[in-house]
Amino acid sequence: MKKLNVVLAVLLGVAAASAQANVANAEKLVSIYSAIAKHDNPEYAGPTAADGKFFFNRKVKLGNGKEMACASCHTANPADNGKHAVTGKAIRPLSPVVNAKRFEDFEKVQEKFTQHCKDIIGSDCTAAEKASYITYLLTEKTPSAKK
Repeated sequence: MKKLNVVLAVLLGVAAASAQANVANAEKLVSIYSAIAKHDNPEYAGPTAADGKFFFNRKVKLGNGKEMACASCHTANPADNGKHAVTGKAIRPLSPVVNAKRFEDFEKVQEKFTQHCKDIIGSDCTAAEKASYITYLLTEKTPSAKK
């Protein structure tokens, strides 16, 4: 697994140095995480938007008894602006189709995955979960109509 982490770091560094659009960066991450997931489990069939949506909306009970999901801060539509559930700080949309800054820094993406996964589910997310999560975000292209 250590060798895969080195390969991931090299690939992320090369991709981050390129001037690709962030949708392309997100797609590259899906490919990288999918390759890692396939290495970890040869039966892995690939990411799906349905699995990513389930993961995004899945509520997990925290140690304090409160239930949280990605959607708790990022709203039910990742193309919308969100708001941090504790601080109230505004959060730009997760969808790279709507938010040009999303997925522009691969190291930050990995850092946020690690931080948020540990905060919410108590451990780092698997490569398969990350691949499906990003696949789902790529499908969300239209912000909700404002009332």
